Amino acid sequence: MKFQMPHTLTLLFFLMVAALVATWIIPQGQFATEVVDGRTVVVPGTFQVVEDADRLGPIELFTAIPRSFAAAQDIIFFLFIIGGVMAVIRKTGAIDALLGRLLERFNEKPATLIFIVIFVFALASSAVGASAEYIPFVLILVALCRSLKMDTMTAVGIIIAGYGIGYGAAAFNQYTVVVAQGVAGLPTYSGMEVRLAIMVPFVLIGAHHVWSYARGVQLDPSRSLMVGVESHVQGSAEKTYPALTMTHRLILVAFILTLGIAVYGIRYQGWYLIELGAAFVILGIVAAAIGRIGPSLMAKEFVIGARELTETALLVGVARGIALIMEDGQILHSIVHALSVPLSMVGAELAAVGMMIMQTILNLFVPSGSGQAFVTMPLMAPLSDLLGISRQIAVQAFLFGDGFANMLVPTNAVLMGILGMAGVPYDRWFRFCMPLLLKLLAFAAVCMVFMVWLGFS
Repeated sequence: MKFQMPHTLTLLFFLMVAALVATWIIPQGQFATEVVDGRTVVVPGTFQVVEDADRLGPIELFTAIPRSFAAAQDIIFFLFIIGGVMAVIRKTGAIDALLGRLLERFNEKPATLIFIVIFVFALASSAVGASAEYIPFVLILVALCRSLKMDTMTAVGIIIAGYGIGYGAAAFNQYTVVVAQGVAGLPTYSGMEVRLAIMVPFVLIGAHHVWSYARGVQLDPSRSLMVGVESHVQGSAEKTYPALTMTHRLILVAFILTLGIAVYGIRYQGWYLIELGAAFVILGIVAAAIGRIGPSLMAKEFVIGARELTETALLVGVARGIALIMEDGQILHSIVHALSVPLSMVGAELAAVGMMIMQTILNLFVPSGSGQAFVTMPLMAPLSDLLGISRQIAVQAFLFGDGFANMLVPTNAVLMGILGMAGVPYDRWFRFCMPLLLKLLAFAAVCMVFMVWLGFS
């Protein structure tokens, strides 16, 4: 019988069960804590085992689920708002028109085209967490790449490299940066200047990998990883994207202005998810008005977009339950203490890299970025305190581990959807993507070391 990976929600529930069982096995313990710069941090060297502590019962497994949804309600409702607003903007055709214009302008310069499109995708993922929005562009890119004597793998590589790099080097991503920094007790979007700076080198690494492969296919089609694969995608050079009209330009300007206002509000006015949600609701209304989308159609598209993120919202809620059980069972600090012992023996630089590797492995089981943040950041934030590493570096370890692994883990629904639409077998994709993932992780490790040296906080 062929093994089939369980649904992510099932895996998270199993992790909740494992967390409950762990509370019966792992000694309960606590660190002393103190408030530093407005956030609670653990004090190194103060771990104590709690004697005769009460144990959680099986019923706690089920009461933790509604409690976890209540605890994560702010991010859950924010996800619904983002999904709805992005669906309204997609309905105006502005996103299709923008990327279509880029493809049209650079189709005679394939190397430049590859860099530009990967950069745009990475920027969109970094800014607003775009991922599934790229699926409609699979057919366009496949057709264009084939017209330039490249193959389907090149088209998929462009999309997924941009998506993965955008998440790994994210600066504003609401699903990962905002959630992880919130759990870690950091100011929202703090450190964004550094993250914006490192995105370009990562894009260059991704673009070089994709172009090197594409150039080889152009020179010798037999080198294509798609040889022998009958793809159901029939590519052509036909331009199926809409023209970039003044209406589309105004919508894109409104989007950029909203993002700028949101960043300003967070940095200088203390905004968080409520104010961010309000800003995006206003953007949705403005975009609908500019795009001449009536109230009823706007509402319909908003519901569709929010519905698309229902699974992600459920994952966030259940993932929060894992931390709740560990907190109630008083084993969270015990696990942090156990992790800190081996990492404390290798120095802060290697410890930071080790945290990144842990996050990369965990992505196989929890591919949802916001879900993984709720699962791991309650552990990684206090762990960084013990190791003498800033919590900002712990957040960066999470971003690198989550984002880059998204390009390869088969539990990632977006990845498998893109591969399925393009007709690319997973084993062929693995051969293309694994070298790229290793390159990105190697450079990420170098970045982690420099961040420790420079005191990134």
